[in-house]
Amino acid sequence: MGLLSKEGWIGSFPVKEAVIFDFDGTLADTLEAARLIFNEIAPDYGLDEVAADKVADLRHFNLRELLKALGMKQRHVPGILRRGRMLMRERLASLKPCGDIFDHLDEIRKQTERCGILTSNSVENVEIFLRKHGARHHFDFISTCSKLKGKAKYLRAVAKTYSIEPSEMVYIGDEVRDMKAGLKAGVSVVGVTWGFNSKEALGKVGPSALAHAPHELLYIL
Repeated sequence: MGLLSKEGWIGSFPVKEAVIFDFDGTLADTLEAARLIFNEIAPDYGLDEVAADKVADLRHFNLRELLKALGMKQRHVPGILRRGRMLMRERLASLKPCGDIFDHLDEIRKQTERCGILTSNSVENVEIFLRKHGARHHFDFISTCSKLKGKAKYLRAVAKTYSIEPSEMVYIGDEVRDMKAGLKAGVSVVGVTWGFNSKEALGKVGPSALAHAPHELLYIL
């Protein structure tokens, strides 16, 4: 049975064997840092900077639409991502968790056998951030996907590693590409609306549920 919050439908489903989180925008509030980092890199690729008041519009775009809006060529994406991870490391000390997400991880862990992270950020960056906030012990593994696309393959690899069916897993993320990757891998997906993509953009993909605040994950899971 679905659940309702003041923001509307959020959905729910049975307990799963593995709950996997995205990092940027889901666990760590990196949106503004990412904008500033992009603006630092943009001139080297002939790209325009992104003004703070333009972010709200970008939140409605899927990956293809976003790259087009930013004027980014596919061949430049790997280099921008690589530089972005390095520059993000310099800002880790100032980053904060997304709301009170870490306050609920103990309860979330009680509802699943395994808990992990799959991210496009670097493992080192994630490790530093989690240890700074005393949250590393909540996660059994951290896996990184160096490309913007390709998380579906990594989700299937997690299922194989732990000998569980993809249908017994949940992937929680804040972007349309996270939702699409999970669905492609046969994994249940939960979209969180406090990250990059808007609830409207996430809802169009058809996630198993939408969470509008971290505490709603407890009811969904």
